[in-house]
Amino acid sequence: MNIALYGGTFDPIHKGHLEVARAAADTFDLERVLLIPVGVPPHRGGRPEATYLNRYRMVELACEADTRFEASDLEAERKDGRPNYSIDTIQRVTPDLAAGDRLFFVIGCDAFADIRTWHRWEEVVRGTEWIVVSRPGSECDEERVPGGARVHWLGDVAVPVSSTGLRRRLRADERVADWLPANVREFIRSRGLYAPKRD
Repeated sequence: MNIALYGGTFDPIHKGHLEVARAAADTFDLERVLLIPVGVPPHRGGRPEATYLNRYRMVELACEADTRFEASDLEAERKDGRPNYSIDTIQRVTPDLAAGDRLFFVIGCDAFADIRTWHRWEEVVRGTEWIVVSRPGSECDEERVPGGARVHWLGDVAVPVSSTGLRRRLRADERVADWLPANVREFIRSRGLYAPKRD
């Protein structure tokens, strides 16, 4: 079985994330793509705007779009408040792999370029195969790949929106139907997430 880990803050998850997951699954014959909302991201300043439980529920709803997609709580918030590190996630998944299974990690070019700043990055690089995704007009720097990394390139995946941009649009009460799955959009509305700021 080919399994991929695809993590992020998913604050909120949107159609661009799903397009990346779908393109990776189609190209590399992935039977399972675990979409993993991170509890406490180690590489970002501040915490996500939505709570972990709300972000996890949005991922669950978004995963209804494809039977290969599965929400995972592998990076749920820790009781001690420590950041969630990718090496811990990889080491939790690896013992459950059967003989012949392949483990992939889906990541954008920009994040992969910073892989040497990650916690225990050399172990992270060795622990999985990498599906490195670039957007149209954004090329990956293949010369910066760490030695020994097993990298597969996935180019020109259209991701026309960011979570930051969507939060801005939601706070401004602007149209977001083109970028959010309908069930995620309804969940955001019902919970009052990313609501316009009131004076």
